[in-house]
Amino acid sequence: MRKKQFKAESKKLLDMMINSIYTHKEIFLRELISNASDAIDKLYFKSLTDDSVKLARGDFKIRIDVDKEARTITLTDNGIGMTEEELEKNLGTIAKSGSLNFKEENADDKNAEDISVIGQFGVGFYSSFMVSDKVEVVSKAFGESVAHKWVSSGADGYTIEECEKNDDGTVITLYIKEDTENEDYSQYLEQYKIEELVKKYSDYIRYPIEMEMSHQVPDPEKEGEYITEISTEVLNSMTPIWRKSKSEIKPEDYNEFYKNKFMDYSDPLAVIHSKTEGQATFDALMYIPENPPYDFYSKEYEKGLQLYSNGVLIMDKCPDLLPDYFSFVKGLVDSADLSLNISREMLQHDHQLKIIAKAIDKKIKNELAKMLKNDREKYEKFFKVFGLQLKYGVYANYGMEKDGLKDLLIFESSVADTYTTLKEYVGRMPESQDTIYYACGENAQKIALLPQLDAVKEKGFEVLYFTDEVDEFAIQMLMEYDGKKFANICKNDLDLSTDTEKEAINKKNEESKDLLDKMKDVLVGQVTSVKFSNKLGSHPVSLTAEGYVSLEMEKVLSSMPGANQGVKAQLVLEINSNHPVAQKLADADDETVEKYTKLLYTSARLIAGLDIDNPTEFSDTIADLMQ
Repeated sequence: MRKKQFKAESKKLLDMMINSIYTHKEIFLRELISNASDAIDKLYFKSLTDDSVKLARGDFKIRIDVDKEARTITLTDNGIGMTEEELEKNLGTIAKSGSLNFKEENADDKNAEDISVIGQFGVGFYSSFMVSDKVEVVSKAFGESVAHKWVSSGADGYTIEECEKNDDGTVITLYIKEDTENEDYSQYLEQYKIEELVKKYSDYIRYPIEMEMSHQVPDPEKEGEYITEISTEVLNSMTPIWRKSKSEIKPEDYNEFYKNKFMDYSDPLAVIHSKTEGQATFDALMYIPENPPYDFYSKEYEKGLQLYSNGVLIMDKCPDLLPDYFSFVKGLVDSADLSLNISREMLQHDHQLKIIAKAIDKKIKNELAKMLKNDREKYEKFFKVFGLQLKYGVYANYGMEKDGLKDLLIFESSVADTYTTLKEYVGRMPESQDTIYYACGENAQKIALLPQLDAVKEKGFEVLYFTDEVDEFAIQMLMEYDGKKFANICKNDLDLSTDTEKEAINKKNEESKDLLDKMKDVLVGQVTSVKFSNKLGSHPVSLTAEGYVSLEMEKVLSSMPGANQGVKAQLVLEINSNHPVAQKLADADDETVEKYTKLLYTSARLIAGLDIDNPTEFSDTIADLMQ
């Protein structure tokens, strides 16, 4: 037996490997299984050109054994094994990767295309010391007659000696630490925990991972009693569903995988399964849910797709793969092209990741566009649940994504029985119309009652109904669609009158200047002007806004936490010149004009969905006039 020191920078470097690189202790099992898979891959690769390798691919396996009394976990593989020199080189030198060397040495061999070497950095093995006091490796290399045992208790060094082993391959035994006040190491000796970790991280390792499992089953001879039944079971699925051909997968297979993997009780609305090759090669399996997750609108919700590298889970949620407007998408990406950091727990932010994210964004948009075109009912169902995210996507980042999202937006309107797209709206526009009209409100029913709507409809123009707070902000960011600008029918600058009508209403306002000035003085600080209007149909009064900030924008901005109360719409009180109330005002004395003005202004605020400062005064004024 020869006692040796690590060739790397001794204890300090090993401590860093164990305590700093890995954030989760449970990673150790993933790393050891990945190393075992690499060892089998190397022997399988050799079998393609070497007839002396007797094992067929179906004979390769990885085995896990747990001894709770001895506090050991043992992993056994029948891969290529290691010679004494390789044990010295790969385990005696920290950050020396035999797998990476193998990958580089066979880069030009066509037979190696089917080999997915996982380990690249040579540090995964040392994660064992996060949970172990001592690690023992017994290995017999293929073609060798002698096996060797490597033993280490940490940074102090290791020993290597010859030993007995009949079969080729490697056996790694971890001597699990005793529990401490802060750490429960014993959990790794429970079969349920081993099964859980294999399913979580290594479910798609291509070779079977076997373990002896015990289950309580009814005793056939004694009713009401149970006996322990022990059987060897395969813990992993081996073949990922996303690597299968679409023709092999039934819709119910996709749905079942989704519900089990992402903990949903409903089938998804849509499935996106694709394989992309080119600048970045990756498989993607994504789902658009029918319902939002229970915490979707909470601060705790985390977006992101699961990220795999050659079937091994690297990140449970990679947020960089999804934009915020598609945060509801569930699924995964599997790629061997990503640059991982040394622990394989996190990504290095590189060009490949951006390429994949861009491709995923495009695939989701295409899927939604296809749903909108081919299954309108399903798309409307989707939009009612997640459409708000797309609208925020149009508005966010100064409108950077607006062109890719604008054709996915749908709205209720004054003529359509169901939702309409902007493209459909423009397609229905009369030749004389050059503007897309919209109105904002709490819901479609309330918008339909707005006084301004009648005049626009009388001209034969359709009005889009904006019922979400972000709608008008998003449209302002969009600016125009197909060369047509947007116009809020509740803005003061909207005028659909003919020249004759404009001349008549201007004359009316000039003749009534003294009256209108008196009314403005009554509402000083509340409106910027009072005027007669010819665009209210049969309604007596309304409020419109001047400038950029509309009534709806004021509501939204004032409701935000820490809102700047100085952001106000510049309100204009409009009175229907053709309504009997106009004549009442003209005939009233100053005191009555004041009462009428307050009454009309408060009524207009209620119609617009704005708060009123003094409901009691409003009620008293109505009662007074009734007397």
